Amino acid sequence: MGRLVPAVTRAFDILELFLQGDGTLSAPEITRRLGLPRTTTHELVSTLSARNYLVPVPEQPGRFRLGVRTYQLGSRYAEQLDLAAEGREVAQDVADTCGETVHVALLEDADVIYVAKVDSTHAVRMVSAAGRRLPAHCTAVGKMLLAMLPADELDELLDGRELVGMTPNSITDPDVLRAALAEIAILGVAVEQRESNPDVSCVAAPVRDRSGRVVAALSVSVPVTRWDEARENELTALAVRGAGELSARLGHRGGVR
Repeated sequence: MGRLVPAVTRAFDILELFLQGDGTLSAPEITRRLGLPRTTTHELVSTLSARNYLVPVPEQPGRFRLGVRTYQLGSRYAEQLDLAAEGREVAQDVADTCGETVHVALLEDADVIYVAKVDSTHAVRMVSAAGRRLPAHCTAVGKMLLAMLPADELDELLDGRELVGMTPNSITDPDVLRAALAEIAILGVAVEQRESNPDVSCVAAPVRDRSGRVVAALSVSVPVTRWDEARENELTALAVRGAGELSARLGHRGGVR
């Protein structure tokens, strides 16, 4: 674990003070409760206010309350808790139908993080775990999520980034990846052919929230010994159905953005 940054620690100390009492505080009260220099308090409160983590209380001059940014962070945290819980149930239903390993993953920077996983019932199966992080461009869920990003966000994420391969089949050429993502965006599904594991193929579909925004992807992973065109078509339909069910549980009722 790295060294803690004092200024960041103090900023969090200030935010956590607002969990007490009526949720409003003045700069002098913060200074007194935390034992901070007055100038330090002023600078931290000004910074937090500029980023909308704190806002002035209109009817109480000199006092502050938590701002909209803290609500947004809390909402995202709650959303991910719902996603993990609901994802686990939907993944179980899909796995019960096909007998293969099912994942639900979300995008964080250029990686995917698996938030739910249900194992295959077969003796030969994919070995993985919820909480695992993998390069997005090497996975079906990751390519699905990358393909759904707005063009400017995708450019910012990929420009100047080295695409490290996990297997000889991994895409490491940015132009090839962009072409693949463009096709995935049209098809609405992503397929991975032994790109993250030399013995596994995978298909994924997007999961949307109540606003229509893609927040995750659901995938079905299969050892190549059980993978052929007919099985791919069957599992693609299951992944799409499962992703649709999870989207509905997250409040999606049609429409995208």
